[in-house]
Amino acid sequence: MNSIVSQPLSSVEAEVGRIRELLNQRQLEPALAATKALAAQVPENRDVLYLLALAQRHLQRIEDALDTLERLERLHPRFSRIYQERGHCFVAQRDASRAIDAFLRAVNINPALPASWSMLEGLYRMTGQEDNARMAAGHVETLKGLPPEVVRATSLFSDGELAAAEQITRAYLLAHGDHIEAMRLLARIGMARDVLDDAEILLEAVLERAPDYRAARLDYARVLVERHKYPRACEQLERLLELDPPNREYRVLYATARVGLGQHEQAISLYRALLAETPDSPELHLSVAHALKTLGRTPEAIESYRAAARARPSYGDAYWSLANLKTYRFTDEEISCMRAEEASSASSNIDRCHLCFALGKALEDRGEYAESFEFYARGNALKRAESRYRAEIIENNTRLQIEVCTSEFFAARAGSGAASEEPIFIVGLPRSGSTLLEQILASHPQVDGTQELAEVPRIVQDLQGRDPDLDNPRYPGGLRELGNEQLRRLGERYLAETRVYRGDRLRFMDKMPNNFRHIGLIHLMLPNARIIDVRREPMACCFGNLKQLFASGQEFTYSIEDIARYYRTYLDLMDHWDRVLPGRVLRVHHEDVVADLEVNVRRILEFCGLPFDPACVEFHKTERSVRTASSEQVRRPIYREGLEQWKRYEPWLAPLREALGDALWRYRPAGPTAQ
Repeated sequence: MNSIVSQPLSSVEAEVGRIRELLNQRQLEPALAATKALAAQVPENRDVLYLLALAQRHLQRIEDALDTLERLERLHPRFSRIYQERGHCFVAQRDASRAIDAFLRAVNINPALPASWSMLEGLYRMTGQEDNARMAAGHVETLKGLPPEVVRATSLFSDGELAAAEQITRAYLLAHGDHIEAMRLLARIGMARDVLDDAEILLEAVLERAPDYRAARLDYARVLVERHKYPRACEQLERLLELDPPNREYRVLYATARVGLGQHEQAISLYRALLAETPDSPELHLSVAHALKTLGRTPEAIESYRAAARARPSYGDAYWSLANLKTYRFTDEEISCMRAEEASSASSNIDRCHLCFALGKALEDRGEYAESFEFYARGNALKRAESRYRAEIIENNTRLQIEVCTSEFFAARAGSGAASEEPIFIVGLPRSGSTLLEQILASHPQVDGTQELAEVPRIVQDLQGRDPDLDNPRYPGGLRELGNEQLRRLGERYLAETRVYRGDRLRFMDKMPNNFRHIGLIHLMLPNARIIDVRREPMACCFGNLKQLFASGQEFTYSIEDIARYYRTYLDLMDHWDRVLPGRVLRVHHEDVVADLEVNVRRILEFCGLPFDPACVEFHKTERSVRTASSEQVRRPIYREGLEQWKRYEPWLAPLREALGDALWRYRPAGPTAQ
């Protein structure tokens, strides 16, 4: 992970530090006055509100402190010290039961709170709960046995202060060498920062030194799941389940890994066994529903999504998942509930975002396009506000691909890579019709449908190296350094890692759309693979993305400017591949497939070296797992209504048209559509 660079203190941070010192010196009235003044300037600042509650409690203004903590909880519900401070307030009021509940909530968020554990030990003993008192005392002793730096860093990490936690942890490891807890904590910080390759390496090192450390092995399994290394994740979880079969965390993650492997029936059984123990778990109902949807068991999926919403009425993901079926129609009661939850100050940003997209779809289905567009725009704004997406990184990568991957570059490497003809790559943008093409090809008896496989992006990540400089990356320039033998090994690695997703058919598909950025690499390591670019008219494609909330990734889809820039750079790069690798990529326009299905099916199959099979024309009859947003649409015959749905929103899409510019006609140049 990149090291932390010290930043100068802001005026607010400096004043917070001064107030802390006043409290330490027991200058309570001046501390309270200073905190109130600062809170007037930054009324939602977490640390300021916390210090205000602290000063109020020390001055015995307990009700004021509890009111401040309630406001703080609405703004920052995952801050553990809210609940620790609330526990102290209840102790002052001699309310042991509520104090225990508050301290327990604190340590459930942040287990590195010695004061909370000590208070729990005393409260449990006072109320005659000796077993619980011994448990709390054990946690106190565990924390005493750890270096203070590691305890402090763990506490900061639990409260979301990643930069400070990383700085302390790195400094400790540099000064003291390997320390199991510090190494594990650094890995967890890496997981929170999405620096998963570093986290994986650190956790492997921890397990080499402490193979019986179950918490570290669970973290390792989580990293493997996040990196789509599902077979290895299952191995780790099976080891844990042998030691502790009833453990819920192990079982939930094991079911998730089985979903990743496409073993949905087994995952449903695992989830339902968990639901039998906790029937009101909204997350488990949602997981069951997702698996049922993937298998095409739509009525059962709908009931499970509804059960998730009943279990937690503000659960935006449950409503969005219903909307994302594309065929579901919300009732008046459901729309009223969604409106209320979206407007509620108690709803989290993530729930509100899901609810906005769900309401956009619900109102679109009712023909209320103006308000529908408002909700889509609001959902996109919420999502974009939390995104770190930078369009210039993608554009820089495109420029470098064009500079590195020239005709001469490929000619000099002719004959490289693994010779297999098995893979068929489907590339393009999301919402371009790629799931339809996947369903058509998967209906052929010689083709295995898989899913959007992560192997090419993972190879790219490895080529970029650790701590990649996004503004000056090693990839694609590093391709120049790879010899024929290395390229062959990369091709063989891809084939080996994708083996678990395939059956025994002649061909298999990889439908990761963003692989269009890596066609040069794919050509070098798998020169006989088929590559199909599925393209859709830009206004339809871009608006389709703007009204889609993706489970992860695709960060370029949450603003008009970003999606238009991405579409344009997609055209630039595909034009380049056509020039330097003529005939290597088959272009398929979604509108052509809809207009004349059989002609285009024959053309696609011929390109893939496959004989015509009528099942491909009757693709909607094929029973298989489909994991994308178009899963229900591809289980129906071709329909033309979707081609120009965007025109219902034309009054609000002038900025998109302007941002796309010449892409509006450049996406379909004159001449043959197959290169």
